[in-house]
Amino acid sequence: MENIVGKVALITGGTKGIGYGIAEALLKQGVNVAITSRSQDAANSAAKKLNDYGNDSVYAIGIAADVRSYESQEQAVRATVSEFGKLDVVVANAGLGHFGSIEEMSVEHWNEVIDTNLTGAFYSLKSSVAALKETKGYYISISSLAGTNFFEGGTAYNASKFGVTGFTQAAMLDLRKHEIKVSTIMPGSVSTHFNGNNPSEEGAWKIQIEDIGKLVVDLLQMNPRTLPSKIEVRPTVPPSARK
Repeated sequence: MENIVGKVALITGGTKGIGYGIAEALLKQGVNVAITSRSQDAANSAAKKLNDYGNDSVYAIGIAADVRSYESQEQAVRATVSEFGKLDVVVANAGLGHFGSIEEMSVEHWNEVIDTNLTGAFYSLKSSVAALKETKGYYISISSLAGTNFFEGGTAYNASKFGVTGFTQAAMLDLRKHEIKVSTIMPGSVSTHFNGNNPSEEGAWKIQIEDIGKLVVDLLQMNPRTLPSKIEVRPTVPPSARK
């Protein structure tokens, strides 16, 4: 099992939901964490909460950064390396969804989904490749089962997540010669506030954020000779499968 204590991770969109769950899981395993948000206040607040699991040598910092801006992602990488001295792991988690038929989908909503979910994943990796080459690090994108299963009203979201899945798999082939590991995680229904959901009212059948956090820990701890490059994860028994 790979020792991950003392490693450094940068997680985009790490102030809530899946990103926060990943940050919490990594801190508990001795990984220093930088989380980003478009709001510095939100980033600072989440980092302060995360530091309940840290100590003087393992802790979280918050960085204001927008994945839709390449320069902003470069700044986030620089800030992380400046604080911790290196960068071992990048988790491209930031994402959003606008849903509706092609007739209903506005150009503005289309661009926001593609720029955040897909171009943001590209910027997150492009800006960090040099740092990851130095540490023989790991890049993980958070795609979705919507990246392989299309649905009505999903024109923008399906396009972005199909793109993230394909982008990440191609990047894996580009970067493995540098001993950089690349994986994409494709969750189904996760208990978060995404798309207006209320986790407290939905019961326990959905995937929990700590489950995705544990999955990221497992990937990082896997022997370097082995690479699970694409992982689908779904609720064991969704309501539609119950008798």
